[in-house]
Amino acid sequence: MSRHAIASCAVAAAAFVTLAAAPAPVGWPQWRGPKRDGVSTETGLLQSWKAGGPAVAWRATGLGTGYSSVAVAGSRIFTMGDVDGAQQLIAISAADGKQLWKARVGAPWVDQMGGPRGTPTVDGDLVYALGTEGDLVCVEAATGKERWRRSLPADFGGQMMSMWKWSESPLVDGDRVLVTPGSRAAGIVALDKRTGKDVWRSGIPEVGPKGKDGAAYSSIVISNGGGVKQYVQLIGRGLVGVHASDGKYLWGYNKVANDVANIPTPIVRGDLVFTSTGYQTGSALLRLVPAGGGVEAREVYFLEARTFQNHHGGMVLVGDHVYAGHGHNKGFPIAIELQTGKVVWGGDIRNTGAGSAAVAYADGQLYFRYQNGEVILIEASPAGYKETGKFTIPGVSGPSWPHPVITGGRLYLREQDTLLAYDVKRG
Repeated sequence: MSRHAIASCAVAAAAFVTLAAAPAPVGWPQWRGPKRDGVSTETGLLQSWKAGGPAVAWRATGLGTGYSSVAVAGSRIFTMGDVDGAQQLIAISAADGKQLWKARVGAPWVDQMGGPRGTPTVDGDLVYALGTEGDLVCVEAATGKERWRRSLPADFGGQMMSMWKWSESPLVDGDRVLVTPGSRAAGIVALDKRTGKDVWRSGIPEVGPKGKDGAAYSSIVISNGGGVKQYVQLIGRGLVGVHASDGKYLWGYNKVANDVANIPTPIVRGDLVFTSTGYQTGSALLRLVPAGGGVEAREVYFLEARTFQNHHGGMVLVGDHVYAGHGHNKGFPIAIELQTGKVVWGGDIRNTGAGSAAVAYADGQLYFRYQNGEVILIEASPAGYKETGKFTIPGVSGPSWPHPVITGGRLYLREQDTLLAYDVKRG
């Protein structure tokens, strides 16, 4: 080989190494982040906050009423709100919060505590959103132009377990988008993400006596437990798993269901699934194992409600420990050893936050966003409870529920009509 060829190969190899080493932008393209687990991969963030909290980079208004969190992808941020007489999917600029477009999803939820609950899902050039009346829409990310729509009640006979309407955030997996109508013949459905046409409908049999029929208020996650790719979802009758390829029902777990509202998104790690609900129900760790050509869910342990129950606000798994707010509408910080269910600290700590706590994790810290508008930074360590900062969200007039989002050096907090972007990058 000539010296020129050798030099060219060396340059090409160096370029390949540089490209391979450059981290790809992750963003926060869906509910609870890239892996639906409430965990951010951000580093170089503030490890403590001075009095008053981090600086506000910008403030966006005009988002209407509702409790939707945000999805962040590239230069755009997406959320939902009841505004201008309809439930809208809204896009704003990540640079300054200026509104780019809005697209009608369906009818607004006219109620004292109404408004959308789900978070949009971004997949390349398309965005998916599910409204409270079961309207599933797909629009172009750049323009908001509608591509297709389906109705969970009209097209699939969908129903909710109780009065609070659809709150799910759609899951995009490969060429499919998945949602939970909640009917017996179509408990979960997979649709072609480009056209909205049926791929499969998963019939869910009787899971058990606890709970109520219908969809609940959780969102689907992916598991490969027991060596089988499957979709895991918390529905009105409890936790279920269905085969990813064809929607075939694999297993169900009824013990964690209550008959009011099953809400938290399950945590998946390997063959394990951790689940919890409020209303004095409790929590469980399941192990998924191969059984008869399918998968069986075996209970590892069950924690009574007095030990751990997560009302809403979710849970995060960091290392070997689950961190969350414990207690029905209390949000007491707690750390639980995943494998054993042992409470290593907390469960009775009352800080300045009140009500349930929406929880996320980034760079060694837990972000607890409380119903009363308090945001508390807590060190994510099994060694003990340690606050590293706190502030109060301005303008809170009702339940401050939307989940926090940490990406691009910013903490995003939706508060009804307003979205606040806080600068949490160190230095």
